[in-house]
Amino acid sequence: MDYNQAQQRVHDLKKFYKSVLWFGIIAFIFFFDDIFEKGVFNFSLWDGSIILTIWGIILTVKAVKLFIFDAEWERSIIEKEMKNTKKPIQF
Repeated sequence: MDYNQAQQRVHDLKKFYKSVLWFGIIAFIFFFDDIFEKGVFNFSLWDGSIILTIWGIILTVKAVKLFIFDAEWERSIIEKEMKNTKKPIQF
């Protein structure tokens, strides 16, 4: 990994962690507001639950892209494919 890739990865990680922090803060506000007002959690579009669900799915997709399908994974798959395409010449 060269300097530019490392710098981009750090930037992406920082952006992801900020998103997770904001998600946690907003979820805390929505859930505890419902509990203090109504005494129970109500799954409703207008209370923000659907919005939090969609936001959580987006964060999950970003996490998979960032932590599982990163540059190391891509490099290993490229190397694997290059090895598969090299076939010895049969005379």
